[in-house]
Amino acid sequence: MFNDIGPLELVTIIVLAVLVFGPDKLPKVIQDVTRTIRKIREFSESAKHDIRSELGPEFKDFEFEDLNPKTYIRKHLDSDELGLKEIRNGFDLKKEMAEVTDAVNGRDRAASGTPSDGGRVDMTKKPEDPGTDDRPPFDADAT
Repeated sequence: MFNDIGPLELVTIIVLAVLVFGPDKLPKVIQDVTRTIRKIREFSESAKHDIRSELGPEFKDFEFEDLNPKTYIRKHLDSDELGLKEIRNGFDLKKEMAEVTDAVNGRDRAASGTPSDGGRVDMTKKPEDPGTDDRPPFDADAT
């Protein structure tokens, strides 16, 4: 609960508690605070148990920490149930890009083989033949 409180902060809190409540009332205040914290914990655990029992047996391993989106995603994606590691390892971006480029350019991958420049794909736009005039049709209504 107080994992991030250092020794200097703890000493400061104790000194302030002694000054505010006095040495004779301090034990009673500490008992009241611990009793209140214990009741809050019991109430919280009871509420969690009631919610789990109302949700049914399929939610018996439900954790309320899973309601945090980061925790939920980390829990479900870090487990290797989905096989994401195999998908990630089996994906070759250079090969996929070369296949897409060949498909766009209309070349057959088996006929052309691998690219001659060591697997690199040229993504620059090539100029077309200057002799062909492929202007789009003029639409007078669009202007």
